This record gives sequence, C-alpha cells and structure tokens, in this order.
Amino acid sequence: MRRTLLILRRDLRLALRQGSDSFAAVMFFVMAVALFPFGVGPEPNMLARIGSGILWVTALMASMLALERLFQNDYDDGSLELLALAPLPLEAVVIAKIAAHWIATALPLIAAAPVLALLLHAPAEILAPLALALLLGTPTISLLGAVGAALIIGSRRGGVLLSLLVLPLAIPVLIFGVGAVEAALMGLPARPYFLVLAAFLLAALPLCPWAAAAAIRQALE
Repeated sequence: MRRTLLILRRDLRLALRQGSDSFAAVMFFVMAVALFPFGVGPEPNMLARIGSGILWVTALMASMLALERLFQNDYDDGSLELLALAPLPLEAVVIAKIAAHWIATALPLIAAAPVLALLLHAPAEILAPLALALLLGTPTISLLGAVGAALIIGSRRGGVLLSLLVLPLAIPVLIFGVGAVEAALMGLPARPYFLVLAAFLLAALPLCPWAAAAAIRQALE
C-alpha cells in the first residue's frame, strides 16, 4: 500500500507540475459546453432538456484527452519497465496511475459540471444528482481508458485507436449517467441508475487493472 501511494503521489506531482493535460481537459469541457447553445439555439427549455446529455458527452470526451499518455510517457523513458520489474505487483502500479489520472483530470470536470449546468438553464435540483452520477461514472471511464491506453503502447496514432477502443465500452456508463440526471429532472427516483453505475465501477475495479497490466506486460516483452 505504501509503495502504491508513492506512485500515486509521483504521478500527481508530475500532473500538477506540468498541468497542461488537466487544464486542456477543463478548457475543452467548458468550451464544448459553451458552444452547444450556438448550435441548437438559446431557448432555455431546450437547453435544460438536453443539458445532461451535453454535459456527459463532453465530460467523457474531455476525460479521454490525457489517457493516451497514461502509460506512454513512462514507456518512452523506460520507467514503465522498471515499475514492471519492481516487487510491487503491476496491477497496483496501474491502479495508482489510474487514480492519479482521475484526480488530476476528472475531479476538476466534476467541480465544473454544476456551474456549466446552470449556464444551460438546468434546474438547481439536478445539480447534486449530476455531480453524484459523474462521481460514480468517471472512475469507470478512467478504468476502461487505462485498458485502452495499455493496448496502444508504442503504436502510432494511438489517440484515434484509443477512442475506437474505449468509446463503445463507455456507452453504458453514458446511458445510465444521463438517465440518472433525467430521472431527477422529471421527479422520478434516480437511485436505480446510481446503483447500476456503482455496479459498473465495482465490476471494472478488479478487471480493468488486471487487463491493463497484462497488456503492459505484452508490450514490454
């Protein structure tokens, strides 16, 4: 556990020191959401009706911006091979790197989402369900993205391939995340949607680090 926390702290330091990936993700999120009223019109009722879908789709795309370099930078400088040879299980290394990516990229998106929801004329009662749905759904997206990032290590045009691998797998998370917000908007119980999102997270938590570690071992051979 101590070694895993050290890797987590190292990756967070690198992310905060560089800052470009987190800043780019937040700016993409803000700008993409801000452009939608120009495309679909400024009518408040329409924006409120489609706002949850807009926020979830843009948050999904923004969270994937830094996934391509999740393992690639360590692979390029040789540190990934050293981590694979360390006594710490590679699955624990993967979990630490996923957690660092989620903290540095997804948490700012979750913090910005309620403010952007108000800009889309969303009612105040959906802000808490929106934040909770993102809090449950974005870790699953990061876990799925880690598998894709491990599979594209060393490949050219990895960003395009990563999107093709991850986006279809993230569609169920997107559907139930939007469904939770829509249920809260219509006054229906959103708890079933939250339970499904939690189930996705519990299923991905053991499976995705194992799959990503296996792909990394294959890339290092």
